Amino acid sequence: MSCIRFNTPAQLAAMRELAPSMLTAEEVARLHPAPPVTESKLRRLRLLAADANPRIRESAANNPHTPDDVLATLAHDPDERVRNAVARNERTSCDVLRELADDPSDTVRGWLAVNYYVPRDVMDRLADDPSDTVRALVRWKGSLVDA
Repeated sequence: MSCIRFNTPAQLAAMRELAPSMLTAEEVARLHPAPPVTESKLRRLRLLAADANPRIRESAANNPHTPDDVLATLAHDPDERVRNAVARNERTSCDVLRELADDPSDTVRGWLAVNYYVPRDVMDRLADDPSDTVRALVRWKGSLVDA
């Protein structure tokens, strides 16, 4: 007996008709809503941000629900990966993003350059950054806007 299966055109048509349709992102969100952000969750994020392990602090910095004051503190974290996460976070305030434009790490400034929510004045500063990589990322991001 062969393990190769040959479907007739009628069988293929029936399988296509019975296949589940693809859901849009909005439909998925409606079917599976995220739980509300509670005081308990915010307390946990504050605890994570104060953890001794930089990977745990990085996780807090990546979270879109991390409070602004916590992100402001994490922007000065000694671990570069934590500051990278703050620079990438779409919810980081403009004031904190402005501070990160002076970060000593080219990588942090590079992540800042590709963050969609960075204010125009910061992008202008990064366009004159001493790092070739940061300037290239600013140009690349600008080319996406112009396209």
